Amino acid sequence: MPPADALPIDEAARLCTDVIDRVNEAVIGERDFFETVLTGALARGHVLLEDVPGTGKTLTAIVLAQALGLDFSRVQFTPDLLPSDITGSHVYDEHAREFEFQAGPIFSNVVLADEINRAPPKTQAALLEAMDEKQVTVDGTTHQLPGPFFVIATQNPVEQEGTFELPEAQRDRFVVKTSMGYPDRAGELELIDRRSNRHTQMPSVGAALTPDQVRRLQETPETVTMHRQVREYVVDLARATREDERVEVGVSPRGIQRFYEASRAHAVVAGRDYVAPEDVKFVARAVMQHRIVLTPQANIQNATTEDVVSSVLNRIEVPAVSP
Repeated sequence: MPPADALPIDEAARLCTDVIDRVNEAVIGERDFFETVLTGALARGHVLLEDVPGTGKTLTAIVLAQALGLDFSRVQFTPDLLPSDITGSHVYDEHAREFEFQAGPIFSNVVLADEINRAPPKTQAALLEAMDEKQVTVDGTTHQLPGPFFVIATQNPVEQEGTFELPEAQRDRFVVKTSMGYPDRAGELELIDRRSNRHTQMPSVGAALTPDQVRRLQETPETVTMHRQVREYVVDLARATREDERVEVGVSPRGIQRFYEASRAHAVVAGRDYVAPEDVKFVARAVMQHRIVLTPQANIQNATTEDVVSSVLNRIEVPAVSP
C-alpha cells in the first residue's frame, strides 16, 4: 500500500518546481542540474557534486536547504579532521559531574560535506553509518539523526595533491553524482547583474516547503509505478556495465536499487505517477557513472565512465511503454 503521508503527484510536482525556481533565483546553472540534485533528495539519498572551485557547489547546497525550509550545517573536510569533529563527543559537565553528549554538525537536516576527499579514510568512514542508517554511534551509544536527513558532498576533480579518493563503498552511498559546469556567457553576465542588485555577496531565498512537507514529498516516489518492461530496462542497463571490457567493477545490485529509486523520484519531479523510459535515461549517468571502476588498461587509454554509460545507453533498446 502507498504511504498515507505521500503527497498527490500534481501537488508534489508543483512544490518541486517551486523549489527549483527558488534555487535558480540564487544560483546560475542548468535546470537539469537542479533537477538531478532534487531527485537525489527525493530518493532519500545523498548527492555528490564534483566540479572545479567557483562554480557554485556550496551555494547550491545552502540555497537548496533554504528553499526546502530545512536546517543546514557545513563541515569543511581537512586532513586533520577527526571523526568526533563530525559526529560529536562526550564532554564532562563539571556542574552535573557527568559526561554529556555534545552533538556534532552531522545533526542537521542538510549536511554539506565540503571537499570530502580532503579528509583521511577514517574520517570519511564516520559518515558511512550516518548516510546508511541515519544514525551515529559514539562511545557505544547510538544517536538518531533528525529527519529528513541527507548529505551533499563536494569534491574538486583538479587538485589531487593531499586528497584521499573516496572508497567504492562510500561512492555507492551517493544516489547521484553530478556537476554544474561553467555557465555560458549570458549566464555569467546575469551573475554580475544579480550581484549589482543586492548588497550582500551571498544570495538567499525563502522557504518553499516546511520540514513536514519535505518528509511527505520524500514518501511520494513510493506511490509511483514502474512497468515491468521499464524495470527490465533499468536492470539491463546496469548489468551491461559489467559486461563492458573497459570495466573492472560495474553497477552493483545495490546500485540497481538506487537506479530504481532515482527513476521514481524523477517521475515525481516530472509530474508523473509512473516511470517513463525518459526518467530512467535522465538519471542514468548521474546514478551509474560513479559506481563504475575502470580497468587499468582503460585508464591508460583515457577511457571514462561517461564513455561506458553512453555506450550502454546507445546499445540497450529503449522499451515502448504507454502510461
